[in-house]
Amino acid sequence: MKTFNFFKFGHTSLGLPIHGYRWNHENNSLIKVLVLGGVHGDEPEGIVAAKGLIEYLRNDFNLNLNLTIVPEFNPEGMLLKTRGNSNKVDLNRNLPTKDWSPVAASERYFPGLSAMSEIENSFLVDWIQQEKPDVIYSLHSWKPMLNTNGELPEALEIAKLTGYVIEPDIGYPTPGSLGTYGNVENKIPTLTYEVERDISFDQIIQIHVPALIAGLKCSQNRKKK
Repeated sequence: MKTFNFFKFGHTSLGLPIHGYRWNHENNSLIKVLVLGGVHGDEPEGIVAAKGLIEYLRNDFNLNLNLTIVPEFNPEGMLLKTRGNSNKVDLNRNLPTKDWSPVAASERYFPGLSAMSEIENSFLVDWIQQEKPDVIYSLHSWKPMLNTNGELPEALEIAKLTGYVIEPDIGYPTPGSLGTYGNVENKIPTLTYEVERDISFDQIIQIHVPALIAGLKCSQNRKKK
């Protein structure tokens, strides 16, 4: 038996809710997956991919895994159309990693005054520590790329449908990032899925939702640690 829940994942410093969608089986031994979209508010492509995935699965959830999707992790940034939240903090440079640094490459990447200073990340870290997902998908947009942190056969399946390159190194330092927090700090393979910037939303639904489904079908066959 499986259940579906729409729930409050957390909230922002201004009190905006961060919504989550969860499909759970009674079998807790199944693989747990977190899909996170909208970490950067000026990257709508990842939000569209996450919402398209939710709509697809709402009509036909046939995956043998426990799945949580948070499509708009940074609702303040989404409304402001900015990379960071209302505090101008890049949430993907603010996580409590050993390599966190107060030095930003530019104002756009401001990491906050301290690691995990932002309430959004406190909810994310708490959820990861409590739920202990087996794999994380983080949906962004930039140049087409599948940035792998950890062993991710899912990337191979996604690449077959998208033609995207698989890169274990994104090409520049990312202190305080989810890739580092997930895999390096917590041994959770983390895929940063960089959807091509500025492609049409129709293309995202047609190409990247099926690619995500292919990735999730691969995830369900992981060995539980």
